Amino acid sequence: MNASATRAPLAEINVTPLVDVMLVLLIIFMISAPLLSRGIAVALPKAGTSQRLTGSGLTITLTREHLIYLNQEVVTLGDLRHQLTGSAHEQPVLIQADSDAYVSRLVQLWDLCRDLGFQEIHIATRAGVDDRSS
Repeated sequence: MNASATRAPLAEINVTPLVDVMLVLLIIFMISAPLLSRGIAVALPKAGTSQRLTGSGLTITLTREHLIYLNQEVVTLGDLRHQLTGSAHEQPVLIQADSDAYVSRLVQLWDLCRDLGFQEIHIATRAGVDDRSS
């Protein structure tokens, strides 16, 4: 008899490479997941009398490029009016405006929310005193 003919086939699976690959994939997903859920970048103005808000509501963001976002989605003023018309007016509205955005655009957003019946409207700021005072 031949020595190779009497040998039984190897039936065990080596799981070490599988575990290594899975751990590497887990690390990649753990690092990349927070980067995917990043919000819209705005440089909020500083305010010495800011207060922390709790709870949830609508978030309207005005960027430096004067783009308007409603909960991470770019909208125009007309679209914003249309989408907010059916909203529950008891929920608070938070306006996050970049410190370099036009004040007139911020006032337009504020007036739109007041016109639609929202009672609780807030402007997001950073805690501290503005360095650009003259």
